[in-house]
Amino acid sequence: MAFAPSVKTTNMDNKILIEAKGISLALEGKQILDKVDIRLHKGEIVTLIGPNGAGKSTLIRIILGLIKQDDGQVLLAPKLRIGYMPQRLSIDPVLPLTVRRFLTLAQRCSESNLVDALTEVGAEQLLDSAMQTLSGGETQRILLARAMLRNPDLLILDEPVQGVDVAGQEALYRLISTIRKRHGCGILMISHDLHLVMSATDQVLCLNRHVCCSGHPDKVRADPSYVALFGNTAVLMPYNHHHDHSHNAHGDIIQNKHKDCQHG
Repeated sequence: MAFAPSVKTTNMDNKILIEAKGISLALEGKQILDKVDIRLHKGEIVTLIGPNGAGKSTLIRIILGLIKQDDGQVLLAPKLRIGYMPQRLSIDPVLPLTVRRFLTLAQRCSESNLVDALTEVGAEQLLDSAMQTLSGGETQRILLARAMLRNPDLLILDEPVQGVDVAGQEALYRLISTIRKRHGCGILMISHDLHLVMSATDQVLCLNRHVCCSGHPDKVRADPSYVALFGNTAVLMPYNHHHDHSHNAHGDIIQNKHKDCQHG
């Protein structure tokens, strides 16, 4: 899938992948975004947080070039390859669609590329499974593998742990961090899982049509605007569990050296 028909490439700092300036959009007389700025560097994880209706997914679509903003500018690094993981996937239950077929619908891939992408996300055993039979966590891993097949410089993940239980969410966030370290790609994601994502990101942008606050997670957690938006949720400490075990593709613990080890 090709993106960004309405954005510009520019000779920015070679470490900057995307920079959006003054993005504003109104639909049917309602202000959706108001002068929003965002910048993301190579190898950086930036997370958009905010209440429902804050404009997070709309901002993503503008960056992808799927929606045209009323005002402002989106700049992309030259020849930027983007891998996109949508918020949800709806498949007709009677449609005969395997994981293999799903991954090759919009792009040609060799068998080795398919296996490599699925192996990286811990789902190589699902290659010939029917998409309709997958669990929530397995589906999210397949969507992530599909985005990785583009060999992206930038991963854009819209609610990457939606429909996944808490253990699976933690496993997916650790996988996303591993992908960033392994490939050096930038990652822009939307999340509502504040207590998990705040320890899995470099920068947070708190959005409620405009930018309420932004910066390092510790700085954002202490910002009055953040506390006003999320109330008691805002006092949760970042998730910082030190592991002495590992998880399988479903998020289940498969090794535990200390029986008393529990998740926070």
